[in-house]
Amino acid sequence: MTDQVREIAQCLSHGGVVLLPTDTVLGLAVSPQHTAAIDRLYRLKHRPRDKNLPIMVANADQIGTLGARITPSAQTLLSSPFVPGALTIVFGLDPARAPEWLAGRDEIALRIPNDAWLLAVLRETGPLLVTSANRSGAQTPGTADEAAAQLNGTPDLIVAGTGHQATPSTIVNCRVTPARIERLGAVSEADIATIIEGLS
Repeated sequence: MTDQVREIAQCLSHGGVVLLPTDTVLGLAVSPQHTAAIDRLYRLKHRPRDKNLPIMVANADQIGTLGARITPSAQTLLSSPFVPGALTIVFGLDPARAPEWLAGRDEIALRIPNDAWLLAVLRETGPLLVTSANRSGAQTPGTADEAAAQLNGTPDLIVAGTGHQATPSTIVNCRVTPARIERLGAVSEADIATIIEGLS
């Protein structure tokens, strides 16, 4: 584990908010175990509380610990060349298997990033809540300094750098049949359609 990965993991495990580069746009990350950190993230972004935060995981094993209902379309996408990568999948949630911090939610949006050091952080911390590093409704700035300047306050740790892509991940809802694209991003509609037939 590198010093940078250790620093990020320690900050998150102690309830910090971290601004960091991802394989798509810059992100804000918190541990789901720290309610105060989640509250701060919402305030930093001016994000409405009725908008749930997406989750990043290191691998499919971590998905299994969250109680996700893995439909055939979700399994197909998980096995595709876009995972790990810029593809967020929406799963239904089995409350009997879900951890306490997901209480009250009936779905989760999950992504496995395609970035070696970010995966190392996730292996160290477990699943993280990660959302784009911008004020709600605004474009995500290109650099960490620009993103920090846009926020309503200052994260506990700012990792210098830029996002690897200018656009966020594509979101595909696999709770519904056929699966449906909810946000077009770095993975195109045509790419998704080649994997899942009957996509509306």
